[in-house]
Amino acid sequence: MKNTAFILAVALAASGCAYSAPGTGLTESAAPRTEAEHHRLAFVQAACGGCHSVEATGLSPNPLSPPFADIANRQGLTRATLVTWLTDAHNYPEVMDFDLDPPQVEDIADYILTLRGEDYRKLPD
Repeated sequence: MKNTAFILAVALAASGCAYSAPGTGLTESAAPRTEAEHHRLAFVQAACGGCHSVEATGLSPNPLSPPFADIANRQGLTRATLVTWLTDAHNYPEVMDFDLDPPQVEDIADYILTLRGEDYRKLPD
């Protein structure tokens, strides 16, 4: 029994060696590095995280809301098209009945684009 407990303790300790930003579940590339990036992530989590998965992996809390990583990795998406879409509140579903000011749009677009990855694979629907 003592051996089992020891092996379990070692396994748990070793599993903590994989890097992700503390408390976020984000990969190193999406983890905030500066105070401005930290504030951007906090805003995105507060404004969008109730419906969308705003992390590099994971399912959205609302199954009808695409994860931000899916949005970031859509073919043909550019920063300009993303900013245009986020700026026009008429694009939003009714449940997203709010307006974003230009700096908020820029912050969300910049954050979403950090989730791009060459090896990204969309989760099955």
